[in-house]
This record gives sequence, structure tokens and C-alpha cells, in this order.
Amino acid sequence: MGKNNGIDWSSLWKKDDWVAVWIGFLILIVFITGFKWKMPTWKWMTEGAFLVKVEESKEKVKKLVEEAEAKGESKVKDIAMALYTAIEAKDRKAIGEAAGKLEAASKEAKDSNVKKNAEKYGKELKEAAGQMLGKVFSGENLLRMLYLLIALWILGTIGIAIMGQPVSKFAGGFLFIYILGAISFIIGNNSTISYYGLEVVFWALILGLIVSNLFRVPEWVKAAVKTEYFIKIGLVLLGAEVLFKTLTKIGAYGMIQSILVIAVVFYFCYWVAKKLGLDDEFASILGTAVSICGVSAAIAAGGAVKGDPKKVSHTISLVLLCAIPMLILEPLIAKMVGMDPVVAGAWIGGTIDTTGAVVAAGAIAGEAAMAVAVVVKMAQNVLIGVAAFLLAIWFVFKGREIGERPKAIEIWYRFPKFVVGFIVASVIFSSMSEPVAKAIISQTGGFRLWWFTLAFICIGLETNFKELVSIGGGRPAAAFLLAQLFNILWTLLLAYLIFGGVFFPPPKF
Repeated sequence: MGKNNGIDWSSLWKKDDWVAVWIGFLILIVFITGFKWKMPTWKWMTEGAFLVKVEESKEKVKKLVEEAEAKGESKVKDIAMALYTAIEAKDRKAIGEAAGKLEAASKEAKDSNVKKNAEKYGKELKEAAGQMLGKVFSGENLLRMLYLLIALWILGTIGIAIMGQPVSKFAGGFLFIYILGAISFIIGNNSTISYYGLEVVFWALILGLIVSNLFRVPEWVKAAVKTEYFIKIGLVLLGAEVLFKTLTKIGAYGMIQSILVIAVVFYFCYWVAKKLGLDDEFASILGTAVSICGVSAAIAAGGAVKGDPKKVSHTISLVLLCAIPMLILEPLIAKMVGMDPVVAGAWIGGTIDTTGAVVAAGAIAGEAAMAVAVVVKMAQNVLIGVAAFLLAIWFVFKGREIGERPKAIEIWYRFPKFVVGFIVASVIFSSMSEPVAKAIISQTGGFRLWWFTLAFICIGLETNFKELVSIGGGRPAAAFLLAQLFNILWTLLLAYLIFGGVFFPPPKF
């Protein structure tokens, strides 16, 4: 089918916007039916890091022995003593076995404090002892990696075939991208690296950048570099995780800050970009990305204004490169100056442009800060569709002769369809009981992270630092960085005024 009365029905199977929705829904439907999937194990801890953790737990276990003896919990006391002995001997295997027994014994303890501590210490040390690199490369785990490769390849290929693109070329390149993704998961799941908030997607970007900047991306790989396709599938799956009842926790505070940040920061970035000589299209994509939530906002804006994919990719690269120093420095600054956790969370959630980086930065700042940061970021995420809709209307009118009335269908045509998939997924999962929804999300969440990881590898493969500076003579990068600096300062002021109790009572989360 072609265009009929202005509607391009073929976009339902030719455009990655719609195809990503169908693939995302296919994944959700499979798991809604009760299908279970065992993801590979990626977490590992070096011997040195394990011994440090064990040393930190040594005194706690000793106190548990004393407490259990005083409370008459003889079984817990004996097992905790065996764990303490294993800790002193620094025997990882023995520690893991004794910790597992302690966790099991905690269920029979009558004293609530003994029960809680025995379960906590046992679980922590058992998991740490089992996180060995050898397990990651065990035969069973390598087989799971192979199954995951096949599953992702089949799902990705279905969409490629529907869009009429060469499947054979996609297959070989996808294998290369998947291997980079697996390496990213292994690096990012090291306990020491993850402690500092350097997530899997960060390493995915870095590996992609290394290949594209130090080597040359092979031609056979380029056919599988499908950044927008991969990330849009991930965003549809993310919709299932953002439940409507969770969004109600945002409250007026988060929404007020989000609206003020988006409106002011977008205008500032747009104004700077125009002053530097960028066109309306590029200025809008940059402004939406820096003011809302980075990657997904840039893609939504690009779809709304029918933007050049290279401009969207360039903007995404700037977002991710800026997110890393921000996720490390902002929580450290907040702690250094003694910033209230609620204010720190509002600042982090309003400035850092990727949800994963927001969670990581919030975790560094503390649990309270992380809770607020996630709520504020969610408020901005909700406004992606609104921003894309307004941009679509603006560009429809901007591109017309005065007096010519644009058709409503053209606004819909410009609207990013994966946002519809995001909202529909959220509505469906909001109607489910919470335990059922959580059970399904626990399965789909792993696939969502993998689609994001594949997309970030592709972003790295598409990004060349020489081009980053050379595009527009470095003017897009300059506009983005100036806007991001303004964003940091403006959002910090708003966080103090709105969440700091200046105008309103401090919110409680």
C-alpha cells in the first residue's frame, strides 16, 4: 500500500519508528504469556576486591556471633563462627559455603535482629564469593550468551526483513556488535568499576569510540549499525517499566521544575545555537536533548522535525560524553558542600541527560538523593511526547507559505511513533497487578538494557572525534556545552527554590 488521502500506510512496516514498536510489543507479549528467560551471568569480583569486602565484614560477623550467643541462637552462632573462621583463613570457597548456610539458618532464628543481620551478611558474602570471573566464562554461561545472541539476532532480523533491508549483511555485522556488547557487560559488571557508577552503556560507548577512532569500522559491520532502531525498541520496553501509578509520585514539585527547566534551557540552547549560525533543525534537536533527557529526547526531536540522522547521532554523542563527568562530579560536589539529599537529587535528575546515569549519580549521592533524582527525571521523560508534538506543529507551520493551512495528518506523520509504543506499554502494564507486572519486567528489563547497549555501541561506531569538532566547525559542540553549563546552574537554583523549602515545604519521598 502507498499513500492514500495523505496517509503513508507503508510506514507501518518500512520505517524503523513503527517496526521498533512491533518488535518491542512482540518481546512484551512473549513474556506476558509466562515465558521465562535465563540471562547470562556477568557480575564478577577480583580476589583483591573480595578480600577487601571480607575484611570490612569481619567485625560485623564477629559481633553477630556474640549477639547470637547472648540471645540463645546457638545454630546461628555456630555457623557465624564457622564463617568468621573462613574469613580469617581468607578461603573464598569456604566463605561462600559458610555464608550460604548462615543465610539459610537466619530463617529459623527467633530474634528479629539476629535474623536480619544473619540474612544480610550471609547473602552479601555468598553473592560476593560466587562472583568469580571463571563463572562468567563457564560452559553453561557461554551457552547462555550464545542463546542471547540468537534471540537478539532473530528479533533484530525480523525488523530488518520487514523494512526490506539486506538480512545477510546485517547478520555478520550484528555478531561484531554483539561481541562488543558482551565485552561491555563483562567490564561494566566488575564490582570495582560498577561501584564508581561506570555502567555497561558507558563501556559500550567507549568500545565503539575506540573502534571508530583508533581503527576503521569495517564495511561489513556498517550494515548492522542501527542506532535508532535498537534504541527505539529499548524505549518501547522502557514504557512497560514506567507505570502510571509510579508517575503519580512525581507530584507538583517535580513537574514544576521540569517545565521550567525544559522551557528556559531549550530557549537558551536554541538562542545560542542560532547565534553560532546553526539551522533551526539542529538547534531544536540540541535544545530538546539538553533540556529534557538526552538520547530519547534527541531522537524524538529528530523524528518530529524530520531531522538529519547525522545531526541526531552527533547530538547523542555529545549527550553521552557529557553525562560521564557529570554523573561523577555532581554527586561528589553535592556531598562536598553538604547539599541536602532532596535538593541534590532534584539537581542530578534535572541536569544529567540519561536515565541510567541519573540512577548511578543518585546512588553515589545517597538513597534519598537517588529516589528524588529518579522522580524528577521521570517528570522530564513524561514531557518527551509533548515536546515532540509542539516541535512537529512548529515545523509544519514554519515550512508553509503564509495562509496555507497544514493538514493535521502531517503533524501525526512527523510525530515519533515509538513514543506511542512507550505510552501504550505503560498503560497496559499499569492495568496489571503489581506482582505480575514486576515479574514480567524482571524478564524484559534485561532485554531492554541489551538493546540500549547495542545502540550505544553503534553511537560510538558512528562517532569520530575529528568529525565531532569539524561538524559545523565545532559550533554544535560549543552550543551544547554552553547550554549544559547554563542547565547545571539554572537547575541548581530551581532545585534549591522548589525542593529546598524556600517557597514550598520540603517534599517527603
